[in-house]
Amino acid sequence: MPIPDQSQQRKGGEAVSIATATAVIGAGYWGKNLVRNLHQLGALRAVCDSDPSTLAAAARNHPGITVTASLDEVLADAAVGSVAVASPAATHHDVVKRALSAGKDVFVEKPLALTVREGEELVALARRNGRILMVGHLLQYHPAVLKLKEMVAAGDLGRIQYIYSNRLNIGKLRTEENILWSFAPHDISVLLFLLGEEPRAVSCTGGAYLNRDVFDTTLTALEFRDGVRGHIFVSWLHPFKEQKLVVIGSKAMAVFDDVSTEKLFLYPHSIEWRDGKVPLAHKAAHAVIAFDAGEPLKLELSHFLECVATRRQPRTDGEEGLRVLRILEAAEKSLRGVAAATPPTTPGVFVHESSCVDPGVQIGDGSSIWHFSHVLRGSRLGLNCKVGQNVVIGPNVVIGDNVKIQNNVSVYEGVTLEDHVFCGPSTVFTNVFNPRSEIPRMNELRPTLVRRGATLGANSTIVCGHTIGCYAFVGAGAVVTKDVPDYALVAGNPARQRGWVCRCGARLDAVKAHVVCAACGNRYRHLRKAGTLTAVEERST
Repeated sequence: MPIPDQSQQRKGGEAVSIATATAVIGAGYWGKNLVRNLHQLGALRAVCDSDPSTLAAAARNHPGITVTASLDEVLADAAVGSVAVASPAATHHDVVKRALSAGKDVFVEKPLALTVREGEELVALARRNGRILMVGHLLQYHPAVLKLKEMVAAGDLGRIQYIYSNRLNIGKLRTEENILWSFAPHDISVLLFLLGEEPRAVSCTGGAYLNRDVFDTTLTALEFRDGVRGHIFVSWLHPFKEQKLVVIGSKAMAVFDDVSTEKLFLYPHSIEWRDGKVPLAHKAAHAVIAFDAGEPLKLELSHFLECVATRRQPRTDGEEGLRVLRILEAAEKSLRGVAAATPPTTPGVFVHESSCVDPGVQIGDGSSIWHFSHVLRGSRLGLNCKVGQNVVIGPNVVIGDNVKIQNNVSVYEGVTLEDHVFCGPSTVFTNVFNPRSEIPRMNELRPTLVRRGATLGANSTIVCGHTIGCYAFVGAGAVVTKDVPDYALVAGNPARQRGWVCRCGARLDAVKAHVVCAACGNRYRHLRKAGTLTAVEERST
């Protein structure tokens, strides 16, 4: 993609490299700060807002810019290369989508959207159109937070144990989104920034006191790997403004107080264990930590303009916005008493918003879990697994790499699927041989093992306590009541062996001691007396 021509403009004593002019969409409560900073950076071309008085103030304070109530007019302006969106959160998806579709680079204030699905659509659209998409997670550009990140990375606090934040105020009250979506994105973003990972589990409680179903206060708990935990307390029903982030480490504690003049503090408190049993706290004088100066919003917008000019990904790009959205959506579901999908612990994992993944579940990179599925506690899925709709896995089920589980399958405790297993639609596994509703028998589970590469046809039933051999093929509707040998083809009710299949899935003519697959050339040794087929040379992959 060609890099746009750049020009040097100087405003407010600062030299800024500007690739394209920017329009601000929504110049009200927070948007006016974007207008002011972009004007100081020499990048402001237009302001779009539905309120005539807001447009009049923008024109009066920043002569020479275009003011309009028409988003279409802004997007049609060829001289506007990028837009900064500060309209209400409920409009973010539609405004950003229109801007990206019009070929504009986009800076959007948090949150990116109000659902993960909408956020994914915007990220995909930006990628498809080759556009810059940046989310306004302001604190990642705050010099004090950048210094805190440096201290964490350098080990100044020791091993991080706990992080919590309070973002409390009495002021602007919203009705279009609750406090979780209005205040918490800042702190979620910072926690992810400091720890470099997403949480394994999210839960949230809160209260709606002014408007029904619009929560005024929430407490979100997050659980990360290695026992690190955090909580985020946000409220707009608080007698005074408080914005504190506290990081507890094994060596020291740090506090970021955005309301304080000095902002960043280090508390080198220590804990001594008397006789190895009684903990004693030793308090030490705190130190004020120095950091580089700079207005966070101006630094954030300068970063956006630089990314527009150089075509490099922003620090808080659309993917980072999605990570925050996943946590917000999980917290929202927990807040409303709905089973919430745990955000994946690896960026390459997809979990549909209608599905639920219990805390502690391990899912390998490249795996996807689609609509209305549930992976229960203690389960482990390998790399590149594909789980269809309405699938239940677990608890305590182990699934290998590259396993495909089609729609309407329940893989119960006691079942193990090795690598490359295929489960056709509505495959049935049992785990108790003689179930009775009135007699608990979970201590009588009979294990079922499906070996590498086996295929289980649609609507087949695998009675518990048996092993399906490597690359065996169970026909559609078959009922398996005994072990199935490697490479065996079975069908019927009860399932009986009807022949042999190659690793590639082609049927074999196994009447001789040595068998060659006509489809792929794989070679096998057939021991008829033993009733086994053994691979000699496999050429297929």
